[in-house]
Amino acid sequence: MDPYYAGWLSIVPPVLAIVLALITKEVFSSLLLGILSGALIYSIGVDADFVAIHTIDVTFKTMAERIDFNIILFCSLLGALVYVISLAGGTKAYGVWATKRIRSRKAAMLSTGGLGAAIFIDDYFNCLTVGTVMRPVTDNYKISRAKLAYIIDSTAAPICIIAPISSWAAAVGSNLKATGAFDSDFAAFVATIPYNFYAILALVMVFMVCMGNFDFGPMFKAEKQAREEGVIGDTDNQNHQLNASNRGTIYDMLIPIVSLIIFATLALLYSGGDFGDDPAYHTLGAAFGNCSAAPSLVWGSFGALTVAFFLFVPRGLLTLHSFMDGATEGIKAMLPANMILVLAWTISGVCRNLLQTPEFVKTLFEADGGATAGFLPAFIFIVAGFLSFSTGTAWGTFGILIPIVVPVAQAINPEIITVCLSATLAGSVFGDHCSPISDTTILSSAGAGCNHVQHVSTQLGYAIIVAACSLAGYIIAGFTDANIWLSLGGALLMLVITVSILHMRSAKLA
Repeated sequence: MDPYYAGWLSIVPPVLAIVLALITKEVFSSLLLGILSGALIYSIGVDADFVAIHTIDVTFKTMAERIDFNIILFCSLLGALVYVISLAGGTKAYGVWATKRIRSRKAAMLSTGGLGAAIFIDDYFNCLTVGTVMRPVTDNYKISRAKLAYIIDSTAAPICIIAPISSWAAAVGSNLKATGAFDSDFAAFVATIPYNFYAILALVMVFMVCMGNFDFGPMFKAEKQAREEGVIGDTDNQNHQLNASNRGTIYDMLIPIVSLIIFATLALLYSGGDFGDDPAYHTLGAAFGNCSAAPSLVWGSFGALTVAFFLFVPRGLLTLHSFMDGATEGIKAMLPANMILVLAWTISGVCRNLLQTPEFVKTLFEADGGATAGFLPAFIFIVAGFLSFSTGTAWGTFGILIPIVVPVAQAINPEIITVCLSATLAGSVFGDHCSPISDTTILSSAGAGCNHVQHVSTQLGYAIIVAACSLAGYIIAGFTDANIWLSLGGALLMLVITVSILHMRSAKLA
């Protein structure tokens, strides 16, 4: 299909998708209607004979052309892997191991955060696994369920978005690839990690809270009540455990996850030419920059699933039937994420390839003279956060905003394109992190056995402070041509000072 320059009409699909998402709080229908509107504009623009039929035809042709089946396979295989690990009793065994070795309240919180950081391959798996495993430990040391839910939530999406080997990295990489602006989507994603201020600061915040009890606001009250009165909080939503095997060991969790990392890394190096004849790619940096991320992740996840099969089935932890049933259930659990990816790819294709939205956006900013460049990362962070909070999905926000952000950043100042992408990802995670309708927020409440409203109310202050410090970092980055030391350092310093002041104030009021 030949492209059609639609002018200002080219921004209708993403704008319509954003508006509908904000109104309906439903991302699937919003993205689909945005796609259909773009296909309709294209059909009218090229003077199609049967507009309605042509619109439907363009929609599904674009969808078929844009689908990255490797990413769909990776997400599906990853879902299968994490489900069978839980079913085999690997995560349950870790909980037993941790209960015997954790000797203090501080160690219990740090172990919870550490386990959350270790399970970086998928946020769903993270939320339910960490909660199920660590709940008996934190209850024993009178840690409020609200605190447990906060630690779980803050080490789910924030750690997944800065992990190169994860379902989130695959989702982001696929959207970056769809823009056509980068030689390597994997390298582009890796480049965003140091500038993902919200994710980094959220993890620092967890460490500060665990090490120094830097609590304030509603969380301070919840923790004081738990310590002094033994009231750990409401305990709804606790029936989320699998019928896991009782014979699993801690190695049944560690070996498949480590296998995934090893296989994926080797596959990335192989596809990047590290094992080839060209010496130019015989370094880690060159190989990773030249790699094909999507098929490599498929190879890695398939290898890890194969290891899990030979680890579980011959030992009788799972029968062949239960292993395959578990893998099937894990694939089913990834269906919503896969649907979002397909729709995001399609709307990106409609805008970029058919309506030439990037060309129109560039013309808007060419006359600007770069006046908005300094505030652009901060503005993108705010928009992404608002959209993600309103819709409850970071992945949907990626799909809507990345096709817009990339050409805008290229037009205004190519030097800050990485920062702008990072701001998109960071804002999406922020909104997802504190939204009451976010799946990870809901799963964190469920995994911790905490009342959902209490989790949202106690976590919101922490998330807003981290977001405010991140916003300051993006303003600094925008005006210093992405100086990482000034921007990240300034954001970290602001976080430490702010949290310390709020903690001292809460302690005095108590």
